[in-house]
Amino acid sequence: MATREPLPELLSNIDRRRFLQLTAGVAATLGLSQLPAGIARAARPPAAFPFTLGVASGDPSAHGVVLWTRLAPRPLEFDGGMGRSRGPVEVDWQVASDEAMSTIVASGTSVAPSELAHSVHVEVAGLQSSREYFYRFRAGDHVSAIGRTKTTPAPGSPLEQLRFAFASCQDWQAGFYSAYRRMAEEDLDVIVHLGDYIYEYGIGPTGGARNVAVPAQFRTETTRLGEYRIRYALYRSDPDLQEVHRLFPWLVTWDDHEVENDYAGDDPESEPAAHFLARRAAAYQAYYEHLPLRLSSMPNGPNALLYRRVAFGDLAEFSVLDTRQYRSDPPCGRGEQPRCALALDPVTTMTGPAQEQWLLDGLDASGTTWNVMAQQVMMGELDHKIYYDGNTVYWQDAWDGFPAARARILDHVATQGIRNPVVITGDWHSTFVNDLKVDFKDPASPVVATEFVGTSISSNGDAIVYGPYYGPMVPDNPHIKFFDGDRRGYVRCTLTPDSWTTDLRMVSTVSTSDAPVSTFASFVIQNGVPGAVPA
Repeated sequence: MATREPLPELLSNIDRRRFLQLTAGVAATLGLSQLPAGIARAARPPAAFPFTLGVASGDPSAHGVVLWTRLAPRPLEFDGGMGRSRGPVEVDWQVASDEAMSTIVASGTSVAPSELAHSVHVEVAGLQSSREYFYRFRAGDHVSAIGRTKTTPAPGSPLEQLRFAFASCQDWQAGFYSAYRRMAEEDLDVIVHLGDYIYEYGIGPTGGARNVAVPAQFRTETTRLGEYRIRYALYRSDPDLQEVHRLFPWLVTWDDHEVENDYAGDDPESEPAAHFLARRAAAYQAYYEHLPLRLSSMPNGPNALLYRRVAFGDLAEFSVLDTRQYRSDPPCGRGEQPRCALALDPVTTMTGPAQEQWLLDGLDASGTTWNVMAQQVMMGELDHKIYYDGNTVYWQDAWDGFPAARARILDHVATQGIRNPVVITGDWHSTFVNDLKVDFKDPASPVVATEFVGTSISSNGDAIVYGPYYGPMVPDNPHIKFFDGDRRGYVRCTLTPDSWTTDLRMVSTVSTSDAPVSTFASFVIQNGVPGAVPA
């Protein structure tokens, strides 16, 4: 077993007033002369190039966006090569209207605090709506790559088209990110990542399918803050992942592997329960440190507010959900289990009562043509009875383990006439197109929404596993309109006021980084007609 280095304390131990001084108070508009005394020149920038993990933007709004980077001259070391005693470091940032950065429209100085692994989260405001912008960072004499981002249209303003891609499940050792290389060639307004940005499992000495030497610190399962930090650094060192972050703004949410496989709220799968919240706190902090999230999503110990809403004019509104942090303990047990009475108890929840009410209230208030629920695990029912002598058995980690919570949401969608609800989902390393119903067992139950479940970026590699297993189940689940189990890729969606088109973009292999991509199948939803049909 690799020796574990001593690690920094968790964010919950940081004085939050000082943290706000170090970040929000200087992030958007302050110049160097306005920084709080004792902070402006607390530490010199590193001598070596610090922007090894690239740049990113996220959570766009009509007048702003979050810009991200992290100073890490040696990113695979526990301290990023910054030195354990190093304090906060000044980082200048600029936003321009042109890629040459000749017309600067916003600039300032932020601080990269050591308590957050010298990451930077700049919440830029005052930009024009529906505009492309370019940005960069400077630390000392070092200048980052130039990123590209885009603000959203003003709320309620007419929008004729939105193009986005969604992805999930990017196990580094399972294969290359050829899907991201092809995604970078797309013309997109935003990318939505639905979880499993990292995997916590130990990595083999040859990096699995990548066949590269892996340092010993990655061989054991990730459980502590420093370990999560270097795991993110390893993933973000991939050039194709860096490029799609550089080119497009992202909306992100987590699933289970950012912490531990199949955890539910404060209930771990295998970690001793007494230790789990400390592990969750470490994992949540490392997630925040490595992604373009607003200050409102900064963790407080083992808690973080990740669910949020982003609208694109009058065309689409995304409700980004967190189905991990607040869910009940699995009411019928883990894995494949028959449905039990407790799963039908109204107190059993996937999202927690507050988030569920927030979701329903937001759907009621939405004035957009398309209402998107961006979330992690499959909402459509998948009865496994073919393998259980006709007895109904379900995968308990998905919404099938929480049917009462699913029914409440879908019944609300139906009774309140929510306009064009579409669920986008990750997690399954497979592709499904599902009709969503209040009662999946009743063939006459009307279709109330559509679900697209995207395959993985790399997880499962080129193995043929899920197709042979899930494929025979599909005839017993007639609401599943399409299934593919063993191709890797991403999902591209084009929205207009009249229709939603989904293209399943699949790469030929993840054993190389430059595999070609093709559209394996396409589906269309017409405005006002729930249910997807082949294009």
